[in-house]
Amino acid sequence: MANYVMSKVKANARKIGVTVKASTRKGKKVDVFKGDKKVASIGDATMADFTKHGDEQRRKNFKSRFQKQRVKVGTPAYYSDRLLWN
Repeated sequence: MANYVMSKVKANARKIGVTVKASTRKGKKVDVFKGDKKVASIGDATMADFTKHGDEQRRKNFKSRFQKQRVKVGTPAYYSDRLLWN
């Protein structure tokens, strides 16, 4: 992941009280940590997200597609929405 994108993700992470690192899980972009505990691996490494493309229609589509999961605090979709699609 490009450095400028990771800086956006880290800034978004500070807003919700988590830390992030490049993922060690194959096929994922980011690992999310709350304290020392890993809580989620998010983002498909082969796909672009809002921090990269900035396309409002794709953002709207993501939010619609994951509506039920992204509002549940602690789910991978929640973290993805707040970190990659905000």
